[in-house]
Amino acid sequence: MNINKAVIFDLDQTLLDRTTSLINFLTWQTNYFRLVPNQIKQQFIQRFLDIDDNGKVWKDVVYESLTQEFMIKHISKEQLLESYINDFNKFSCCFRDVEETILELKQKGYLIGLISNGKTPFQEHNFYALGLTEFFTSIIVSEAVGLRKPDPAIFLLSCKQRGVYPHDCIFVGDNEMADIQGAKDVGMKTIFFNPDPSISSQIADQNLHLFKNFMQVLKL
Repeated sequence: MNINKAVIFDLDQTLLDRTTSLINFLTWQTNYFRLVPNQIKQQFIQRFLDIDDNGKVWKDVVYESLTQEFMIKHISKEQLLESYINDFNKFSCCFRDVEETILELKQKGYLIGLISNGKTPFQEHNFYALGLTEFFTSIIVSEAVGLRKPDPAIFLLSCKQRGVYPHDCIFVGDNEMADIQGAKDVGMKTIFFNPDPSISSQIADQNLHLFKNFMQVLKL
């Protein structure tokens, strides 16, 4: 048993396959609100992804740009943003083998946590939709606690909530600065995740591309 060991995950593009979830949501939204003609739906979705920049740009800015660029008049950017906030979680999905990995970690006695930069309760709802909540002893969203990765304080808060030291924690994330460097700065071990085998981190302790290999990579 590893009752004094913890594995802490990022959410977007780590547990949550944000790109797939977002494309599925946008496909539904463009159809439901009839935002653009059929022949340019894919162009609209791609422009959203480009402006969104992997979640770095909040959606009020994204929708303002898109409604102007595609001359959308029959619905406001505020209505589209409200739909995003309320409906995105219905399309939330994990990367392959995430559920099995979390279950195995729990069975082996690891404490499991989440630290996500983002807005509340939006990120919580996206996480709850994955159906993994019961396995997590701590869930931290940056806006709710007034801290953001890579601030050391948010990593230390996660340790405090589950009663472990940083050197007994392994942080798993997709952002080399916010996740990997932030966690290393407080003494945590790190695993960089990216589903693209051509993308790896030079500063992480390990790199992961498939969750089916997680337990092997975990042996730091």
